[in-house]
Amino acid sequence: MAKKHGNYYIPSEARLAFVIRIRGVNQIPPKPRKILKLFRLKQINNGVFIKLNKATTNMLRIIEPYVTWGYPNLKSVKALIYKRGFAKMNKQRIALTTNDLVHEIFTVGENFKYASNFLWPFKLNTPTSGWRKKTNNYVEGGDFGNREEKINELLRRMV
Repeated sequence: MAKKHGNYYIPSEARLAFVIRIRGVNQIPPKPRKILKLFRLKQINNGVFIKLNKATTNMLRIIEPYVTWGYPNLKSVKALIYKRGFAKMNKQRIALTTNDLVHEIFTVGENFKYASNFLWPFKLNTPTSGWRKKTNNYVEGGDFGNREEKINELLRRMV
């Protein structure tokens, strides 16, 4: 349609990100430590869904050396919620099996914040075949930073 009118089609930016903590607690300055706490990333290999906006993008830049993140597809969101998803109910961890939650999280709907906080942070395994190099950025052949669509491949190795 855009080509027909002489315009270019530019896909919209992703609105949903999945963030995984890859580094421990030692020698982290106070500001990144506070942001990791805000994102509920308390342990190595913990992961959470985050709604991307200007504020969260700036926070991700600050904690970039300690996390890896990207834009999950529907298949990855379903796999995470069904295999590793637990809800917070009366301060207890309860397993999940509902499509409504998958839809709300993937579409980043109006109740995304409540749906995301309803979920316990995902406790993932270390990826099969391990990390490559945690101290280098993903674009330099390491592990931390933005993986964009490649997060789906990592999630399949960790679930």
